[in-house]
Amino acid sequence: MSQVEKAQEFARLHKKGEPLVLFNIWDAGSAKAVTEAGAKALATGSWSVAAANGFADGEAIPISLLAVTAKLISVTSPLPLSVDFEGGYAVEPEAVAANVEKIMDHGAIGINFEDQVVGGHGVHPIELQAERIRAIREMADRHEMPFFINARTDLFLQESDTAHHQILLDDAYRRADAFAEAGASGFFAPGLVEPELIAALCERCSLPVNIMVRPTTPDNITMAGLGVSRISYGPAPYRSVMGMLKSEAETIYRPSSLAE
Repeated sequence: MSQVEKAQEFARLHKKGEPLVLFNIWDAGSAKAVTEAGAKALATGSWSVAAANGFADGEAIPISLLAVTAKLISVTSPLPLSVDFEGGYAVEPEAVAANVEKIMDHGAIGINFEDQVVGGHGVHPIELQAERIRAIREMADRHEMPFFINARTDLFLQESDTAHHQILLDDAYRRADAFAEAGASGFFAPGLVEPELIAALCERCSLPVNIMVRPTTPDNITMAGLGVSRISYGPAPYRSVMGMLKSEAETIYRPSSLAE
């Protein structure tokens, strides 16, 4: 498939009640493994890509290295690739669009794009975030690329007490509406875990809704029934693999093993 065809296929895979499941990857090797396991599309996780390259999350990994990673993954696997691009490595809309263009030029057919203030506090005002999304969409349109902009809100992640998530829904609805009008393709609400709130967001939102798996989220079948269109795993796969690697290494390097 061409890059445009991959982008079109990626969008088609977002089906309400039959969600696209993305077991997030971090490099070409993990992409190959997940592809061979039967995935229909690929998506990186920012935390995982950063950690795999020795960086902290929060746009610490250079764009140039992130772009190379995207290129290596897109060459390794024939599947559509979405890149977790955090806050776009800039604040001003034109600069964000220019940065996204670099990732698109390296094979990505979509991004996660969050509204949190990277390195600061809170989330960007709705109007500013909508302008940032609009700039990305206009850039992609100039390239005739149906780029998938998964507009992420960090409202729920930033509120650790899930009992307060109900009162954040109205703000989430407003953001979803504004982001859709600006050209977003999907709406990502990581941190939202309560079934009734997930169902309410899916019912109210005009965009396909993405939920991230956490220890307290419903299982995937339940989330499908709630109307979720996309399920992602964030840093969990990387942490699992690294935990297994560390555990196996410890069995080799512990004193009793060396003594033998």
